[in-house]
Amino acid sequence: MDEKDKERLKKEAAEKARAAAQRKREEREKKKEESHDSVSEVNQTKDDVTSNQDLEKQKAAAAAKAKAAAIAKKKAKEAEGTETEPTSNQDLEKQKAAAAAKAKAAAIAKKKAKEAEGTETEPTPNQDLEKQKAAAAAKAKAAALAKKKAKETEGTDSTSNQDLEKQKAIAIAKEKAAAAAKRKAKNANESGDSEKAKAIAAAKAKAAAAAKARGKTTQAKETEEPEPITPSPQQPILDRYLNIVKEHYKDDILEDSYINRMSKHVPTIVVKLEHYYSLALLFKQHSGLHFEFLSELHGTDFETYMEIYVHLYSFKNNQSVALKVKMDRENPRVDSIASIWPGANWPECEAYDLLGIQFTNHPDLHRIMLGEDWVGHPLRKDYEPYDVEV
Repeated sequence: MDEKDKERLKKEAAEKARAAAQRKREEREKKKEESHDSVSEVNQTKDDVTSNQDLEKQKAAAAAKAKAAAIAKKKAKEAEGTETEPTSNQDLEKQKAAAAAKAKAAAIAKKKAKEAEGTETEPTPNQDLEKQKAAAAAKAKAAALAKKKAKETEGTDSTSNQDLEKQKAIAIAKEKAAAAAKRKAKNANESGDSEKAKAIAAAKAKAAAAAKARGKTTQAKETEEPEPITPSPQQPILDRYLNIVKEHYKDDILEDSYINRMSKHVPTIVVKLEHYYSLALLFKQHSGLHFEFLSELHGTDFETYMEIYVHLYSFKNNQSVALKVKMDRENPRVDSIASIWPGANWPECEAYDLLGIQFTNHPDLHRIMLGEDWVGHPLRKDYEPYDVEV
């Protein structure tokens, strides 16, 4: 099926739907007109009935008028000998009164017919009887309810005095209980105060005894001689290192030397800044030392100075040594030992990056964690983060 056939079928379907909708609308309008005509016929029928009723009433009224006129004429003929005939004015008044009565009767009849159309049928006698029964039952129920309330009121009055007495008794009992509780609390406080005083006195005596005992112990310790420190097993090794240094340097190039007991008794030597590189070279090349391996290098900020810590190890002698060098904190600068131990290259870059320590003669000193545009050095104690956006 091509597009034209589809369009044609769609148009035919649309026309059929419109025709069906038109037929439905016409049928609905026709039904409305029929219902309207039926309503009109009903209304016309009601009007015809009403007009027929009015006509019948008018006929009845006219007949009654004629009959009354005939009776009146007959009476008038009978009374010709004794009474005078009614004057023409009296007859005219009677005719007017009769016409007014007729019009009034017609209006009343028409009004009643209209009221009968708009209202429902009047209640039957049975319905009136049911209403009377319901009214009587409601009255009886209201009377019973009023009687019940009256009895309850009488019972309340009789029990009110009893309730009042109970309330008074409860109030008196509460007052007595409160007074008794108050007396007990007072007695408990007095006994508690005495117990507290005793406990405080006992605690004071105990504290004094403990202080006295501590004083005696302190005095005994002061009088005793201090315990001698056990020599470190690494002390002879440190002494040998120091002898070698003295043999090669006429001047004193060391600031300090000691056994680091907190770090496996490692012999530690603190060298002066200007002799740091030459001493490191000695520890690498001397046959009696031969520290060919650098296992650690890091920097530390001690707030008043900067320090470099180097840990060396000799596989030949199976021994360790630690070299330390101090420098100015405002301008921390020291010789690089990367040419002696290549393993110092990366740790020296780290110390430069995080602490700002400059290593002279380093082959490629640069930041390895932070960018070159980073402001400051995070491991310094006075470091403050810098943010361009803030």
